[in-house]
Amino acid sequence: MDTFMEQRLKDLEEARAKILRGGGEEKIAKQHNKGKLTARERIDLLLDPGSFHEISKLIGHLSGTPGDGIISGHGKIDGRKVFVYAQDATVKGGSIGFQHGIKLYKTVEMALEMRVPIIGLNDSPGARTPKMQEVMAISEMGKGSGDSKDSTGFEGMGMFALLSDKHGGSVFAPNTFASGVIPQISAIMGTCAGIAVYSPALTDFIYMIDKTSQMFITGPGIVKLTLGEDVTPEELGGAKIHSKLTGVSDFRCKDEKECLSEIRRLISFLPLNCDEEPPVVKTGDDPERTCDELMDFVPTDTSKPYDVIRVIKCLVDNGDFLEVKKEFAGEIAVGFGRMDGYTVGFVANQPKVRAGSLTVDSSDKQARFIRFCDCFNIPIVLLVDTPAYMPGSAQEHAGIIRHGAKVLYALCEATVPRIGLVLRKAYGGGNLGMGVIPGMQTDMILNWPTMETGVLGPEQSIMLFSGGKNYSKEEMAEMVKMYRDTFANPIRDANANTNLHDVITPSETRKYLIRSLEIFRGKKRIRYPDRKHGNIPL
Repeated sequence: MDTFMEQRLKDLEEARAKILRGGGEEKIAKQHNKGKLTARERIDLLLDPGSFHEISKLIGHLSGTPGDGIISGHGKIDGRKVFVYAQDATVKGGSIGFQHGIKLYKTVEMALEMRVPIIGLNDSPGARTPKMQEVMAISEMGKGSGDSKDSTGFEGMGMFALLSDKHGGSVFAPNTFASGVIPQISAIMGTCAGIAVYSPALTDFIYMIDKTSQMFITGPGIVKLTLGEDVTPEELGGAKIHSKLTGVSDFRCKDEKECLSEIRRLISFLPLNCDEEPPVVKTGDDPERTCDELMDFVPTDTSKPYDVIRVIKCLVDNGDFLEVKKEFAGEIAVGFGRMDGYTVGFVANQPKVRAGSLTVDSSDKQARFIRFCDCFNIPIVLLVDTPAYMPGSAQEHAGIIRHGAKVLYALCEATVPRIGLVLRKAYGGGNLGMGVIPGMQTDMILNWPTMETGVLGPEQSIMLFSGGKNYSKEEMAEMVKMYRDTFANPIRDANANTNLHDVITPSETRKYLIRSLEIFRGKKRIRYPDRKHGNIPL
């Protein structure tokens, strides 16, 4: 080896060593003392061992800003390709500078071009305030770029960061173009503010970590300065707030290791892109297995609550159900399971919360989940047990009409196989909001023998048709029994209801659904008419 090559290899080795040290041992120790992992440690836990291939690795090694505060590249999860970036809080606090923003942009862009999922491990306070000479350098880079486009049609990179407060802003474009094409997953690994929260907000799923993750547009300091309000970062935008109150977070985890493990679990349910089917997993659970437990799980008395998650876990392979937005709008449950190894999306009324009523928040949760499943070829099972939309001025004034319309739009727009099963009750608008009336594009509608339906419940119907007559307790009980036997009897209803496919026993539900989903697998439905896109009532 000649001297020139030897020196260059030595220089390369030194540059790589600088990059791997990030912000240095002191800042790494500070990160660990907070109970947080470094960006590289996070990537190592997320991806299959030895599969990570870093891109733009040597950025910033001469300027003392290794990677410019972000590590990006591609690797594998369970042998399947993904792209990933991790913001490095040991370098400039993980703030978004010019090169940082470009790396972030290009990582999402490459994931879209390769049509594989993108996972962002976010730990950034937002835009970095640049020095004047940096602004001038960026300005020079932008000269002459005009209105040029790159190969994907995105704006040319020259003008990408001309304004100091817009570093990384153009990532919103590839996030938007990737929506519905590839799964996009974000994890909030620290305190993220300003523009650092809007890219995650455009992705499909957000993970947060207790007492570690915070998200807000303006931090507590600005809130105090402008409004005089004293609020901690946790109170303003912590994991609990966004998981329970705002619904911004889809999953709340106890620590970083659990978070990264759960991301791997989510990926296992999803296809790589919109043109593929989700992976089929050999679970070992017999597709012909009966669910005798369901005979006891669901009370026949429609006024008694129960946990619908127990029903779902009985139906899916090995009880493995990944619930999404578990703590938000608990009156409806959504999530992923497998049936005979195939991924299925479940949307179920939850009778133990608000009796399973449909609300403003549950409508948003339901519509978004349905649209995600439709994007990525995941069939949907609707488990119906609802007294209809929650009444009252609070819901009406919060816009239940507009929010409920999102669900109707999502249901009618969806082309994936969809089966609706009424477990117990479906009154009034509940039939509409859960897609089990004719014309809602639901492929198959099933009832349990315990099902009852109508514009109103039996008691309300009797009072309406009797003109408000006062019945004794015994008289009302007799009238209700007669109503249920005559008008709310699914077996009698099946005699003339062509919208109903079958009445099935609870114990045979799992194998019936598996056989039905197999029939509809590969279903093609063309949307009419041809158009840019519809205008969903947001």
